[in-house]
Amino acid sequence: MTIREFKMPDVGEGLTEAEILKWYVQPGDTVTDGQVVCEVETAKAAVELPIPFDGVVHALLFEEGTTVDVGQVIISVQTEAGAGAEAP
Repeated sequence: MTIREFKMPDVGEGLTEAEILKWYVQPGDTVTDGQVVCEVETAKAAVELPIPFDGVVHALLFEEGTTVDVGQVIISVQTEAGAGAEAP
């Protein structure tokens, strides 16, 4: 098992931070590539963030209502080591 981190992406317009409005997952939940894990709000709009890999949520690193800088880790996910590469 490997812990992967998902960082607050640049959600557009060169904004440097966003507020976490709502988490759609909790520790222990299974997530899949492309699944929306939270909604964030910038100075311009509310945006849903999809996670780019499969796994099980290990930790949510910020509470709802917290403003987070772009590039900060917001969620950690436990993934299968070597996921996607099966032995013949």
